[in-house]
Amino acid sequence: MIAAVLQEAAEWLAGDGRALWSAAEIGHERVLRDVSRELFHVARQGEHVAGVMKFELEDAHFWPEVLAGTSAFVHKLAVRRAWAKKGVSTELLSYARTRAQELGRAHLRLDCVADRRGLRSLYESFGFELHSVVKIGATSFARYQLSTVEL
Repeated sequence: MIAAVLQEAAEWLAGDGRALWSAAEIGHERVLRDVSRELFHVARQGEHVAGVMKFELEDAHFWPEVLAGTSAFVHKLAVRRAWAKKGVSTELLSYARTRAQELGRAHLRLDCVADRRGLRSLYESFGFELHSVVKIGATSFARYQLSTVEL
């Protein structure tokens, strides 16, 4: 079910000329491994899966300089097309922020391909601040962070 949501999102983006994840990244075997590690969280509307998100406590690939135990990371946020623009992304991000707070993580961090203006706007409207833009291989990634410390 989680792989199907990710594949639907990937196909929609690829059809728009904005390919995102490789088949290996969202394939059944990889997703099953991550599900067995309890990394995916699911947004439901009744019996239907509306969206998914991978929530991790480390990310040495995109955030190698971040000290262990200080942050939580969001990856693979995807919403089924039937639930697009209905607040599912916001609910998943709210859950991630709350979970990071509960775990004593000072920041919630994520990254996206730097030229994804719509996605970046979503994150910025939620309250994420641009931390930096890094180049990994031939691709530039915008790295965002959100403080989870309540003032």
